[in-house]
Amino acid sequence: MKAEITFDDFLKVDIRVGTIIEVNDFPKARKPAYQLKVDFGDLGIKKSSAQITDLYTKEALLQKQVAAIVNFKPRQIANFLSEILILGIYNVDGNVVLLQPSQPIKNATQIS
Repeated sequence: MKAEITFDDFLKVDIRVGTIIEVNDFPKARKPAYQLKVDFGDLGIKKSSAQITDLYTKEALLQKQVAAIVNFKPRQIANFLSEILILGIYNVDGNVVLLQPSQPIKNATQIS
C-alpha cells in the first residue's frame, strides 16, 4: 500500500471523462503504444500516449469514453508530448484495462 494521503491531497487530482477522437500508432515508443487525442469538452482536446495495444484496436478505441487525470504536468515521451494520464488497471495477464463510465457521460465531467 502507498503512503496515506489527506482528502485535500485527493482534491488536487483533476480526473475527468473524455471521448477518444483519434488513435494513431506510436512507433517511437519503447513499448507498443498508441497516440490518442481525447475530447474533454470545455477543457479542449488533449493528447496522451497509452500502452493499451494488447487489448484494444485503434478502431475499438474511437468514440470510447475514458477517465483521465487532466492536471498532470505534460510529459515528453520520445517525440510526443503527453498532456494527460488515461486511467487503467492491469488484468491478470498484465494488460491494461481502461477505466471508463458504464453509461454515456458529458465530456469534461469531473470524477469525484
